[in-house]
Amino acid sequence: MKFLPLSAIAVVALPSLTPANAFFAPPTSSAFITTQPSSSHQSTHDAFRVSSSLLKASTTPLHDESLSPGITAIDTSLPSLSPLFSSLRSLPFFRLYSCDMLASCEYIPQELFECYTESCEIYPIDDDEVPMDLKSNDFNEHEFELDGWARWDMPSDDYYDTLQFPEDYTGYDGSEVWGFIHNRIGFHEEEALVRDEYDADSWKADFNKAVSGLHAMVSAQVVRGMIEKLQDTGELDPESYQWTDPVEEYERRLGANGETPEAVENMYFTMMLLLSGVRAARDRLLQDCDSGSIGDAEACETLRSILTHPLMDDPNIDAASRRLKDHALRDTNNLWEARMRTRDLMRIMNCVQCNKCRFHGKISTLGLSTALQLTLGRQGMGGDVAKIHRVELAALVTTMGKFASGIELCYEMQAL
Repeated sequence: MKFLPLSAIAVVALPSLTPANAFFAPPTSSAFITTQPSSSHQSTHDAFRVSSSLLKASTTPLHDESLSPGITAIDTSLPSLSPLFSSLRSLPFFRLYSCDMLASCEYIPQELFECYTESCEIYPIDDDEVPMDLKSNDFNEHEFELDGWARWDMPSDDYYDTLQFPEDYTGYDGSEVWGFIHNRIGFHEEEALVRDEYDADSWKADFNKAVSGLHAMVSAQVVRGMIEKLQDTGELDPESYQWTDPVEEYERRLGANGETPEAVENMYFTMMLLLSGVRAARDRLLQDCDSGSIGDAEACETLRSILTHPLMDDPNIDAASRRLKDHALRDTNNLWEARMRTRDLMRIMNCVQCNKCRFHGKISTLGLSTALQLTLGRQGMGGDVAKIHRVELAALVTTMGKFASGIELCYEMQAL
């Protein structure tokens, strides 16, 4: 099977469909993990929640119609935003992370395992490639709240570069890790969540939906990486790569009749949380630009163009954060569970036995954690952006890029 370059595939706007969203991400795919569990609750959605609208990036009807205007706003903005996002990838502020690649898995027993391909490995960059002010800032910001949302790896002299080691389809199968995430870190105890794990009237369903969106983004990046490897080599060796057919994998992971029909909708939901998080951090990012922390004047102008884009002030993108906050304010005494599970979500990345996948997984989970922190804080009223660390801001923006790239992939697959 031959594949056109992704950039050459025309995305046809279908007027009866409801759209999608975007941001920058490395051009290839993270092979970190397989599919989501079956969405057994699909048939039990309340009728008022099921919409006749379809996502432009999918043929699945929306289950939460309140997301539709935000999805449309994001989709409309994508053509003008995409050219801006890719240039941010070259900035040390957004691409350099001190990351513990040797940490042990604390959640599931594991045997010593080597990833199937050499593309699993990453190596720290030379010390002189890390700006001293960035390293100094990370060391100064090493403290964290014991009961907070995030617990990033302690800074060290080992920094890894997302530009040098972009996401890639490595052939790694992380289904065991994703199984733990969905079954143990996700919420399922309440009867309403058993009936509808993603759209029940609860912040726990919102948490599940956001995590499902994270998984959907990774799945899209896997498919993108498969296509790009096929373009480069013409074939994928089944001895090294478990999945070799990107169309089949797309349908299984993200298709309307796949294992999680709501996956693409959930990816939009999480993207909206990230957008709201970046807007909450906008003044802080602009201050860092003015202080020279982010880059030179040209780099900051690109970031300003994104932060001041009309989409950032479109009230429709608030649908996800408003839903989450409204639910959380009715149950503030139990938000400690959300913080604990988010920390678990970050730490289980140490169970990923592909170093490149682990690296990008840690960045993505920290980005989501930062968005949740800014949306809810400790009591559902929002977090203090002044307390957000450099690495959290960088991960938040970088993760937006990963989601945009993932949704763009869905457009392209729909156009095949």
